[in-house]
Amino acid sequence: MILVRHGQSEFNAAFSVTRVDPGIPDPRLTDEGRRQAAQAAEALRHAGVRRLISSPYRRALETATIIADALGLGVTIDPLVRERAAFHCDIGTPPDVLGRLFPRYCFDHLENPWWHDHIATGAAETEEALAVRCAAFRRAASELADWSEVAVVTHWGFIRGLTGRPVTNCEIVRIDPRLEQSSLPL
Repeated sequence: MILVRHGQSEFNAAFSVTRVDPGIPDPRLTDEGRRQAAQAAEALRHAGVRRLISSPYRRALETATIIADALGLGVTIDPLVRERAAFHCDIGTPPDVLGRLFPRYCFDHLENPWWHDHIATGAAETEEALAVRCAAFRRAASELADWSEVAVVTHWGFIRGLTGRPVTNCEIVRIDPRLEQSSLPL
C-alpha cells in the first residue's frame, strides 16, 4: 500500500513561516501544493496503483483529484484516514458542501461532522485516539485483496501514526498494512 501526504496547503504555507496556527479551516492547496501533487502523480505512474482512497479534507481531495486525473482512477473517500485534529486546518467541511465542491465523489456515507470536532469539544484528538484509528485502518487495509495496488492520500499525523515517520508534503511511503509500523522503499 502506498501512503501519500497531501500537497502544501494554505495552512502549511503560513504555519511553516510563523509556527503559529493561522486559523484556516479545511484549507485548499497552494499553487506549490498542486505542483507537488502533479509530481506525486508522475512518481506513482509506474507504481502499480489501481485504486485511490482519500481523506475528506479539501487538501487531500484536491491532491487525490490531481493524482486520479493523471492516472485515470476513481477516488473512494474514507474519514478513517483523516488528520489528527489539533489545529484550525483540521476543522472539516460538511458532507453536503463537499458534494458541491467535488461533485464526482460520494460523501453520503460521512457523518456531520466526520472529523474530531476539537474546537467544539475544546480538546485535540488524543494520540491514543489516533492510534486506535490507525489500528482500525491497518486491520481493514490488510483485509483488502488488492492492498498492494492501493494509494491513500492522507496527512502528516496519520502517516506518522501508522509508520512512526514524519513526512513532507506529497512524500510517498510504501507500507505493508499486515505489519506494525512498516515502511518500505517505493
